[in-house]
Amino acid sequence: MWEHLLLCITGLCGGIVIASGTAGLLIGLSIIPRYAGITHTGSHILLYEDSALLGIILGNLACLFPVSIPLGDPFLIIYGFFSGIFLGSWILALAEVASMFPIFARRIQLTGGIPAAIIAMALGKCLGSLLYYYRGWQ
Repeated sequence: MWEHLLLCITGLCGGIVIASGTAGLLIGLSIIPRYAGITHTGSHILLYEDSALLGIILGNLACLFPVSIPLGDPFLIIYGFFSGIFLGSWILALAEVASMFPIFARRIQLTGGIPAAIIAMALGKCLGSLLYYYRGWQ
């Protein structure tokens, strides 16, 4: 009993430390302010930061204590779709802040077709996640 309690506390604390570091990276690289600027909702930036930390804590708890929500496949499809949009937008915001695309294009000497390359990457990510959820890999 005590061993399990100690493992739960250790796992929860370790997860919160790692997840908070991720949130700190998102906030420190000004990704949240940039995301708020793109969506023209800069007045709610503190709400974004608090929501990110709350989501990290709740996600950590959900990993430690799995909860089953029996809403069926349609809910899973909808959840996966919106989760993919959310994650993709954060990845693109990070890439924009880090100036990844111009550096990458210059390194591979890509002079044209950058929008097509970005769309191809987005479609690849989308198809990969659809395949992941369809096949049930975990």
